[in-house]
Amino acid sequence: MSGRELFCQPRRVRRAAALTLVFAGLLVTGAATGAFPDPGQGDRKPTGGSPRAAVGHEDVTRAAAQAMADGKSPMEAAERAVSRSGDRWAAVYSEGEYQEFEEALDGQYTGVGLWARRERSGRIEVTRVQAGSPAATAGIRKGDRLRSVDGSHVDGRPVTDVVSLLRGDASDARAGTTVTLGLERGTHAWTETLRRALLSTDSVTVRKLSSGITVIKVSAFTRGSGELVRDAVRQAPADAGIVLDLRGNSGGLVGEAVTAASAFLDGGLVATYDVDGVQRALHADPGGDTARPLVALVDGGTMSAAEMLTGALQDRGRAVVLGSRTFGKGSIQMPTRLPDGAVAELTVGHYRTPSGHTVDGRGITPDLEVGTEALERAETVLSGLGDPS
Repeated sequence: MSGRELFCQPRRVRRAAALTLVFAGLLVTGAATGAFPDPGQGDRKPTGGSPRAAVGHEDVTRAAAQAMADGKSPMEAAERAVSRSGDRWAAVYSEGEYQEFEEALDGQYTGVGLWARRERSGRIEVTRVQAGSPAATAGIRKGDRLRSVDGSHVDGRPVTDVVSLLRGDASDARAGTTVTLGLERGTHAWTETLRRALLSTDSVTVRKLSSGITVIKVSAFTRGSGELVRDAVRQAPADAGIVLDLRGNSGGLVGEAVTAASAFLDGGLVATYDVDGVQRALHADPGGDTARPLVALVDGGTMSAAEMLTGALQDRGRAVVLGSRTFGKGSIQMPTRLPDGAVAELTVGHYRTPSGHTVDGRGITPDLEVGTEALERAETVLSGLGDPS
């Protein structure tokens, strides 16, 4: 593979994340990672610089090749090597999982278009149905109860397990395969067989509050999302502030986060990062809106590329940051292809905010700690910042 670096999520959530992208707002726990520009160094073992794993890409690739020569599973050998690396952000994808991952970065996923949550009673309730999806075509509605998936009862199960059933295993999680749902609406119970499809996600949504404030919600930095943020800023009323909602944003392509930063900054530093001990910098494009009042909302689900953007806006005094401490994912992963098509990722570096703050393991502390009333507090803060004119 090319020498592309990635932000990556903790190994404990990585597999579930790859299988649960955008099925429910509550489930987006790190399904997209952030890619830095290609430094042109290829897939080689990290040397020097910041702390890193003793096991590198060459070791993992060698173990996988030896396993294949011995008639064993290259992916399992790679997983064993990664587990010995001491790298808490490392992960190994099957070829199918990595394909899903790439689709996620394109703002797509394969599924039926359902969002769901588990109620306190343990019942699984449909919270949203994507327009034009197989679920919508079948007439499934918000509020319907999901009772089973392919004959497996789902009451009381974690929502992540339910979503994995909806997605199917590696052989089923592709467009055109079928899944049978047991559903209930009031006293009416029925089954519905749906065909999974390749669906698009709405990573950027825009709405205007009654006060005139524009709320730009970015759920992940998929391809094209940065320009959508810039368009939203250009189209926002000139006499009101903006709320940039990054809560639950699990990351994404770093180039898109830099483009989003360019909407609010007139050039300048966004972040510095190191790869194999070599320092590099990311800069915003000139010409952004630097006058309009801006509040950024964050929480414990704000990760990686979203933290990088938050740190840039906070350090450069461009935004007031509200919410709770962010996740703390500021390391960089590089992927390499294994002989059986699987992909291994290991940490090769870390990034820092413009003021030199390290995010990994620490997160970003907001200027004002707020909870569920974050949006209301944002309106208050923006009214206090005054008219930019």
